[in-house]
Amino acid sequence: MRDDRVFAYGATAGLLGDLIFADPRRGHPVAAFGRAAGAVERALWRDHRGWGALHTAVCAGGATAAAALAARAVRGRGTASVALTAATVWAVVGGTSLGREARAIGDALAAGDVEAARERLPHLCGRDPQALDGPGIARAVVESVAENTSDAVVGALVWGALGGVPGLVAFRAVNTLDAMVGHRSPRHLRFGWASARLDDVAGAPGARLTAALAVVAGGDPRGAVRAWRADARKHPSPNAGPVEASFAGALGVRLGGTLSYGGRVEHRPVLNGGGRAVEVADVERAVRLSRRVGGLALAVCAGGRLLYGAWKRRGA
Repeated sequence: MRDDRVFAYGATAGLLGDLIFADPRRGHPVAAFGRAAGAVERALWRDHRGWGALHTAVCAGGATAAAALAARAVRGRGTASVALTAATVWAVVGGTSLGREARAIGDALAAGDVEAARERLPHLCGRDPQALDGPGIARAVVESVAENTSDAVVGALVWGALGGVPGLVAFRAVNTLDAMVGHRSPRHLRFGWASARLDDVAGAPGARLTAALAVVAGGDPRGAVRAWRADARKHPSPNAGPVEASFAGALGVRLGGTLSYGGRVEHRPVLNGGGRAVEVADVERAVRLSRRVGGLALAVCAGGRLLYGAWKRRGA
């Protein structure tokens, strides 16, 4: 079976698997990678960028090499290759769990139980829940859904289309390392620099595709384009900026503003300043938009891989 069909069939099956089964509560492969990366960090940690770069190379490089060996072992065996691709896609994407967590918080807010929403918020993002009221939690959820649509779904599909199983694993490894050590804490300011910069590079294609698909899938294409063009560069993250701005415009809401991470207060620029304040009902709207974007991303990535394969065969 041709490689382009392997990816198309495997990615479709993997996303269906995520839709049906979501993430396992125990024994998730990404969690196992995180534990291994944590052990490597304990062995290598120094307050130095070079040691952080070594940590990134060992962890991300090791995972990618293992994936390449697995892909090579099933090469030429169509069913096995599709199964490996499907299992890998299922393991590295997390769109269904993202939607479930967001909806659980939204349901708690709708029921007026702000404390329950605060308890669940750390499952979705790193904000300080005690510093947020109900509207602040709703805004944090919408922002997290937007950003994680790129990180947990679209970015993985892009790199899977480009690099197959190794591309899928490499993207998830880099993204996981950034979540672990890429934040600007005193311990990781230097050590996590390499992981954070590599994640910026790896996440760029998926973030731009996510923003573009939010324009197509959202309810206000002109508003999404306007917010993307006007506000994306104001965000401190080069990848979260386009995604959150496009989602804000598509949903007609304001995102950004003051937030708190680990006791550190940040005053971020407002995205789509002409929109209204986020309401609890916008959590469900954001989840539905995320789902539509994920479906379109599958079509774009699988279709693009098939078209590239056809073009390559014609030129052969």
